[in-house]
Amino acid sequence: MLYPSASSLHYLVPISPSPEAAASPAPGSMFSWVSKDARRKKEPELFQTVAEGLRQLYAQKLLPLEEHYRFHEFHSPALEDADFDNKPMVLLVGQYSTGKTTFIRHLIEQDFPGMRIGPEPTTDSFIAVMHGPTEGVVPGNALVVDPRRPFRKLNAFGNAFLNRFMCAQLPNPVLDSISIIDTPGILSGEKQRISRGYDFAAVLEWFAERVDRIILLFDAHKLDISDEFSEVIKALKNHEDKIRVVLNKADQIETQQLMRVYGALMWSLGKIINTPEVVRVYIGSFWSHPLLIPDNRKLFEAEEQDLFKDIQSLPRNAALRKLNDLIKRARLAKVHAYIISSLKKEMPNVFGKESKKKELVNNLGEIYQKIEREHQISPGDFPSLRKMQELLQTQDFSKFQALKPKLLDTVDDMLANDIARLMVMVRQEESLMPSQAVKGGAFDGTMNGPFGHGYGEGAGEGIDDVEWVVGKDKPTYDEIFYTLSPVNGKITGANAKKEMVKSKLPNTVLGKIWKLADVDKDGLLDDEEFALANHLIKVKLEGHELPADLPPHLIPPSKRRHE
Repeated sequence: MLYPSASSLHYLVPISPSPEAAASPAPGSMFSWVSKDARRKKEPELFQTVAEGLRQLYAQKLLPLEEHYRFHEFHSPALEDADFDNKPMVLLVGQYSTGKTTFIRHLIEQDFPGMRIGPEPTTDSFIAVMHGPTEGVVPGNALVVDPRRPFRKLNAFGNAFLNRFMCAQLPNPVLDSISIIDTPGILSGEKQRISRGYDFAAVLEWFAERVDRIILLFDAHKLDISDEFSEVIKALKNHEDKIRVVLNKADQIETQQLMRVYGALMWSLGKIINTPEVVRVYIGSFWSHPLLIPDNRKLFEAEEQDLFKDIQSLPRNAALRKLNDLIKRARLAKVHAYIISSLKKEMPNVFGKESKKKELVNNLGEIYQKIEREHQISPGDFPSLRKMQELLQTQDFSKFQALKPKLLDTVDDMLANDIARLMVMVRQEESLMPSQAVKGGAFDGTMNGPFGHGYGEGAGEGIDDVEWVVGKDKPTYDEIFYTLSPVNGKITGANAKKEMVKSKLPNTVLGKIWKLADVDKDGLLDDEEFALANHLIKVKLEGHELPADLPPHLIPPSKRRHE
């Protein structure tokens, strides 16, 4: 089935002009309002995609605030066109030899350029695995000057990093929808004391801000969270909603050990990821080799399917993620403006600037509290106090700008009005996306045929049998049926209920079973329908889900001629 692309539709999304733009429109600018009449009418801008709307909102309303208060020197570089247009990205993070590169190999089902796998620290580079017409490697220095790639701002980390950064491109159907970032193995023991030559945690933080999903991989054999790994996880703070955890190589230990390892992992993560929610952990063995200990095969299959569904949802939710990230960025930019303008206000005009600067940096916590009270801002919107104090040490406070309400009003207007209009557009774009956008590779391996997850189990049992699967237990069900006073070969709902409630299933479930079993919809059950009801009760009691509609292979033989 073909789905129309979002770019084939036009959406009218009125973006109200900023006070700055309204006051002084730039001649010849494609975003300017051409006359006073046009400003008065507030004619809506014509956007083809959510990405275009976000790009315009950022350029018109948020970027002026960021530039005025030097936001980019403190927090994050300015966003570029590629940041709004790029495919969803998945960032893999973990200690060495946890199977990050093998995980990518498992997903795309082919080797990629620059790939090395081994028990020792092998991947010493950041590798962006992306779609390309031909297979090859693009080195980091070339990547950061390519305007089509979302990596231009990584040049700030210098040659030490760029020499350890590359793009592996190849024509692969999985990479049509997502890009995957492989990272160097996080070191432990003496190795972590060797300097990498660049700020590893800061690079990961840069990626975390821009990716759609962060997957932390752990090896079931070694759960020691090293100092470097702990530092990395803390660098991912404020992006907990993107984090998923994979306990890999779980087929190599017995069930009892696996339970202990899982508990130890949750305990370790709870000390580092400070959120009230329990982080989602997927347990499995993410490669194509035979399972060493197959006892938990069904668990691993279910966990893999859940993780695959999560990754497959990324293209569908990409626009919403970019919208959410822009809102987070706007809130931080507002707080940053209040902090900088407050520091500017406190600075003397002539003498004692250095001593006053030290005093203000030391008392930054009190300034935070004052801003929080005055502007009713949530404490969670403020940047890290320690990090902000470090950054302020090297700044010249005399170059800071005073508070400019117009710029802040523009961002408030964007958050209050324009974002709400874009939300409508996001829903429209989502409705045009197929339910499973990521295709190919491992994602197709278990979608169809007898090796699909749950095939031939639960309500799917007997799907390929010639005989009606309920028939083998029907004699047992018939004995019960004839004790329930059938009239003209059928029992009433009241009599059926007396027997069905013995399963102790809730009424909501039994009601659904009744609806599925009453095939002819006459409010009564004959012997075949009663047997079917009992079969569905057994399916539910064994822990399987009920089907939304009765599958063809479960329809009683006498009813099939009516279908």
